[in-house]
Amino acid sequence: MLLNELREQVRRRYAESALAVTTSGTGSCGCDSCCGPSGDFGESLYGIEQRAELPDAAVLASLGCGNPTAVAELHEGERVLDLGSGGGIDVILSAKRVGPTGTAFGLDMTDEMLALARTNAREAGVTNAIFLKGVIEAVPLPAESVDVVISNCVINLSTDKAAVLTEMARVLEPGGRIGVSDVVAEDRLTPAERGERGSYVGCIAGALSKSEYEEGLRAAGFEDVSVDFTHEVADGMHGAIVKATLPVSPSR
Repeated sequence: MLLNELREQVRRRYAESALAVTTSGTGSCGCDSCCGPSGDFGESLYGIEQRAELPDAAVLASLGCGNPTAVAELHEGERVLDLGSGGGIDVILSAKRVGPTGTAFGLDMTDEMLALARTNAREAGVTNAIFLKGVIEAVPLPAESVDVVISNCVINLSTDKAAVLTEMARVLEPGGRIGVSDVVAEDRLTPAERGERGSYVGCIAGALSKSEYEEGLRAAGFEDVSVDFTHEVADGMHGAIVKATLPVSPSR
């Protein structure tokens, strides 16, 4: 029951953010959220040129902790999946990078965010973006259907992170890769200490430690795993770049 309650809290918080953008034209991060007051989250992590490619509403709805489209080094013709796509900023940027021969999928569980993302994609003139409703622990795509999986400050919100990592491996083609921005704890912090630094909905309490992330990715079948801290968001908690590849002959 607790896990369902946490998921509902996350869903409600992001629905409210989407509605704030669509009804008032302003972002609604709140004082305890993934976009935070420090300037280390959200639209500030995208360059001026990237923001110029996007509708204002997509920029306002950005609640991430990094720029996974840059991390993943996308190429023409690739199929990309964004886990927890929100207002669509990373899907739109991905769609532009992979071009008309590629596809960018966005997965989100929140109807309000999906509606906002589809509107943003239309306004951006993007025709190769597909938005799906679902949870990141059970991706509604076939096995081996994408080349790249990205995510922006969402995996830390999952109540079953092992399932998310396994799903990433399942939907990737052998040889595929992930490029994820997330909040990650230093190994010295216990789960209780992480909870003292912020809420679950605020992307802090549910964050994995660096070694937990690395071990989880390897257990899911990934190799060349790296988790690199980029900026501190709370004592012992960092925005991080997470990268890994799926072997060409995965042992799964």
